[in-house]
Amino acid sequence: MAASVDKQDAGTYRRQFLKTSAATIAASALSSCGWRLAEVKSNPRMQGDSDLLYIYTWAGYTDQDLLDRFYDETGIKVVADVFDSNESMLARVQAGGGGAYSIIYPSDYMVQKMESLGLLTELDHSLILGLDDLFPEFQDPIYDRGNTYSVPISWGTTGLIYNRKLLPTAPTDWEYLWENQDLISKRLTLVNDVREVMGCALRKLGYSYNSTNVENIRGAYQELLILRPAIASFTTDGWRSQILVEDLLIAMCYSSDAAEIKPENEDLEYITPRSGSSLWTDTLVIPTNAPNPDGAYQWINFMLQPDIAAEIVERLSFATPSREAYRRLSEELKEDPTLFPPESIIEKCESLAPLGEYEEVYDEYWTKLRSG
Repeated sequence: MAASVDKQDAGTYRRQFLKTSAATIAASALSSCGWRLAEVKSNPRMQGDSDLLYIYTWAGYTDQDLLDRFYDETGIKVVADVFDSNESMLARVQAGGGGAYSIIYPSDYMVQKMESLGLLTELDHSLILGLDDLFPEFQDPIYDRGNTYSVPISWGTTGLIYNRKLLPTAPTDWEYLWENQDLISKRLTLVNDVREVMGCALRKLGYSYNSTNVENIRGAYQELLILRPAIASFTTDGWRSQILVEDLLIAMCYSSDAAEIKPENEDLEYITPRSGSSLWTDTLVIPTNAPNPDGAYQWINFMLQPDIAAEIVERLSFATPSREAYRRLSEELKEDPTLFPPESIIEKCESLAPLGEYEEVYDEYWTKLRSG
């Protein structure tokens, strides 16, 4: 059996999630993240300006309409920078390059790590409106009990998007990539994320995404070495245009991104691998050195407004943990399996947990894989 970090807690979270799934998938919002950045700048400098808010976010989590509405309501201009992995975000913040940001969008396991490093502000819940409207599983998550440092903003799964017209058989699980390596060679991309890529190989072998068994981790790396010649690139967002013009046959991606891109090509399908995948939650946090904390609380409250959250789901395929926002969604969205996978799949998924000292093992193999 694979050793894992917080395996019992992760199981508790999944059981809690499933316990409310009937109401949650019939009363929850499982959409995703898609996006078009309205304004992106690489070197924010205007710290301390109450009329300016810098955020550090995933691609697809905002657009011009959203930023314009926030400005109209608050008089605050938002400038958004983009990161493509939790690790690259953390590296920039630790290196001092995140000093201008007042809102950051880490995923669940990264919230724990950032908090342990003293990088996050404890939230003043008296300044936040809408926490009580979150589905129960999002009000006391294992990665941040009581939402002490973070507010969940979206969630979903990691899986495979593919062109059904170009593939003779449809993928159902991770092993498809290895079994069809010759067919998809150089027309496959994986996300630029150590935990997701190592995790899919671990799951292919029957192990936990959070394994701390060194032999299991090495085995996952060796599996990825076998697949490496077929991988065109490691990219979290670059696959979009490539799959639309049919340069790619299949890409590893987040369900939110798949939900956004699928309407652009009727031949695109998304699957959450049947053996399981990662079940992620992305959040809003305020860093300890935030230059505009007042603006940060206004952004959090803005994003928690049910009409805003529902509008974002409809327009950007952005999953919401808000009960009221979910109730406002169209039936078509509520029944979309890309956004709402069946319980039989969800119960096999895992939330990523911090790995402690074993992060170095993952990073070592990730570096070797990327440089190979």
